Amino acid sequence: MKIHKEGSTIIILVLGVLCLLNLYLNQIHVNPILFWSVFAVSVVFFLAIVSFFRMPNRQLTQDANALIAPADGEIVVIEDVVENDYLHSDCKQISIFMSPLNVHVNRYPIAGTVLESDHHDGVKLPAFNPKSSTKNERTSILMDTNCGKILCRQIAGAVARRIVCYAEAGSQVEQNQELGFIKFGSRVDLFIPKDLKIEVSMNQKVRGGQTVIARK
Repeated sequence: MKIHKEGSTIIILVLGVLCLLNLYLNQIHVNPILFWSVFAVSVVFFLAIVSFFRMPNRQLTQDANALIAPADGEIVVIEDVVENDYLHSDCKQISIFMSPLNVHVNRYPIAGTVLESDHHDGVKLPAFNPKSSTKNERTSILMDTNCGKILCRQIAGAVARRIVCYAEAGSQVEQNQELGFIKFGSRVDLFIPKDLKIEVSMNQKVRGGQTVIARK
């Protein structure tokens, strides 16, 4: 396991602040119970931050005729929708909710060409709220792929504070290549052709880069 590059600065900053806080408390000779309580909380908090930015070693699934989960999390939406912003057609929406405990690396579900990559400002509804797909801060990545045109959307949640997206219009990308990172709770939506066979079910836990979401 390694730490994602998006976490390096935050981890160093948090470590520095916590060290200074505990050194200060030690210097002013606070009550030992208070000191060790703060120390214990500091250790737990630091380990939680490190865990959030973890990059576990995985055997990634490669299948040119399948869409692989772009993120870790739980399937919270599988439904027929009309996507009017990019696809302008009936399609299937599949949404993955990512809790703060999940790995937060996002990956391209399939190889293809990035046609559009846009950032949209928005509000901070909880990521499991259906309206978050169109109301929250988000990025939209439209791709032309072997399985047709698909839309991948990174959505900020109530506690997410930054969406990182590496997608650039016109670029050729590979399946499971890093798409971006969402910091501290979020959701990823896929809008895909209706003729693809769905391979997941509601409330199923999926793993980014490994679980097959749909296939031709």
